[in-house]
Amino acid sequence: MFYDLGVRDFLDRAESVYPDRVAVVDEPVQPAPPLGPLTYRELARRARAQAAGLDALGVPVGGRVAIVSHNSARMLVSFFGVSGWGRVLVPVNFRLAAPEVRYIVEHSGADVLLVDPELEGLLDTVQAKHTFVLGSPAVEAAFAGSAEPEPWAGDEGATATINYTSGTTARPKGVQLTQRNIWLNAVTFALHTTVTDRDVLLHTLPMFHANGWGMPYAVTGLGGRHIVLRKVDGTEILRRVREHGVTLMCAAPAVVAAALEAAQAWEGEIPGRDRVRIVVAGAPPPTRTIERVRAELGWEFIQIYGLTETAPLLTINRMRQEWDDLDPAEQARLLGRAGTPVIGTRIAVDGSGEVLARSNHNLDGYWQNPEETARVQEGGWFHTGDGGTFEDGYLSIADRKKDVIISGGENVSSIEVEDALYTHAGVREAAVIGIPDDRWGELVTALVVREDPAVTAEELIAHCRAHLAGYKCPKRVEFVDELPRTATGKVQKFKLREPFWKDRTRQVN
Repeated sequence: MFYDLGVRDFLDRAESVYPDRVAVVDEPVQPAPPLGPLTYRELARRARAQAAGLDALGVPVGGRVAIVSHNSARMLVSFFGVSGWGRVLVPVNFRLAAPEVRYIVEHSGADVLLVDPELEGLLDTVQAKHTFVLGSPAVEAAFAGSAEPEPWAGDEGATATINYTSGTTARPKGVQLTQRNIWLNAVTFALHTTVTDRDVLLHTLPMFHANGWGMPYAVTGLGGRHIVLRKVDGTEILRRVREHGVTLMCAAPAVVAAALEAAQAWEGEIPGRDRVRIVVAGAPPPTRTIERVRAELGWEFIQIYGLTETAPLLTINRMRQEWDDLDPAEQARLLGRAGTPVIGTRIAVDGSGEVLARSNHNLDGYWQNPEETARVQEGGWFHTGDGGTFEDGYLSIADRKKDVIISGGENVSSIEVEDALYTHAGVREAAVIGIPDDRWGELVTALVVREDPAVTAEELIAHCRAHLAGYKCPKRVEFVDELPRTATGKVQKFKLREPFWKDRTRQVN
C-alpha cells in the first residue's frame, strides 16, 4: 500500500494527539495583534480556514501564495494552510528591497501576496491578483473563518514551496521543494536532533529561510511548542529561554554571536544551561565560538550543513561518545566540521574538490529554469558549489569553490585563515578574500572588524603566522566597520572583492 507523504501529516498528527496543548506563543510586540497562544486544535482550524479562503479566491491547486513576513504565528499557519491543501508557498526574505521582492513575486507567478504590516509599503510597487496585509481586518475575514476547505487527495511529488536563494551573485533562483522533500527532511532532522513532545523551539531562524530548515514541521508533528521571535536580539533570546523553558533553536552564526555578547552582561545564571541545544549552519563558525557556546552558555552545540536546494539537511555534527575524554578545544575543533551524512544521504567529492550530494531532500528543480536545473543535477548528483573533503565519514567544507584563493600556486582556504584570526582577542569579525597581485597571483587579504581598536595589521599577521603556514597568512589586512551579510548571516564576499576586481575582465588572477 502506498500513501503519499505530505506537509499536512505533521499538522494532522498534532491536532489528533495534542489538540489542547499550546502549539505556538506568538511574538507579543508586533504591528499586528498577536495570535494566541494557539493550541494545536486552533492552529489546525486556522490552517483549514486559510485553505478555504484560497478556495473562495479561486486559487487552484498548484497556485502560488507569496508571503513576506517577519517570524509570526500567521506565517507558521501558512506553512500548513497553503501547502497542506496543494498550493505552493513562496516565503520571501523580508529584508529584500521592493524591486527584489517584485522580481520574486512576478517570477513565481504568485496569485496571492501576503505582507507583514511593517512592510505594507511594498504594496505600492509589488502587485499580485490578491494582496493582503497580515493581521488586517481584510485578511482575517478572508482566512480566519470557520469554512472547511475543498479536499485535496495529496501528491508527494507536487511542489510544496518555492524558496528563492539569497542571490549573492545574480538573480535569485526559485528552489522547488516537493511535499516528499519537506516530509523527509523534517523527519530526518527530528531524528538526528532528537526532537520530542517535550521540546520548546525558539524561532531564532527566519521562517522564510529554507522553511525554517524544516524544523517548524518537525516540532509540530511531534507536539512541541513554538515560541515566535520576531527580531533577533541577544538579550531577548536569553530572556525567552528563561521564560518559556526553551530547549531548542536553529541559528546562523550571527545569532550565536548575539547570544554570547548578551551573556557577558547577563545577571545571574545563564538560562538553559545543560538544557538548550543550538543547531548552527550558514557558515562554519570559528572553533573559539564553539568553545564559548559550550563553556559560557552551557548549551549543546550542533552543526549542520546543507543548502536551500537540499531542503536543507545534508550532514550533521553532534558530540559523540568517542570524544568524551578529549579536552574542550579538541572537541570544539571536531565539532567545527560540517559533519556526517544524515540517514538517506550520500556525499562525495569530485576531482575538482566540489562537494556532491545524493538525497531524497534534493530540489525537484529551479522554477522556470531547466538549464540550471540540469547543470546542478548532472550525473545524478546535486552539485553544491562548495569545495571540501570527505574523510573518515566526516565532511569538511574548505570554501565556496569560487572563493578559494590561489596564492603562489597554493590553494588557500579562507575559512582556515578566518579561524586563525578569530583566535585573536582583538578580532570581532573577519573575512578573507583573494585580490589580484602581480607577484602572488592572488594576495591573501583580510578584512577585519576590530574588537580592540588598538590592534594593528602587523600584529594580526604575526598572530596568523603562529597558527598557519606562511603562504596561508594574510599579506594585507584592512580594517572595516562591518562586513556585508545576507539575511541568513553569510558574509557577502563578492561585495568585499568588488573594489579590487572591478577593472578586470576575469575574477581570477
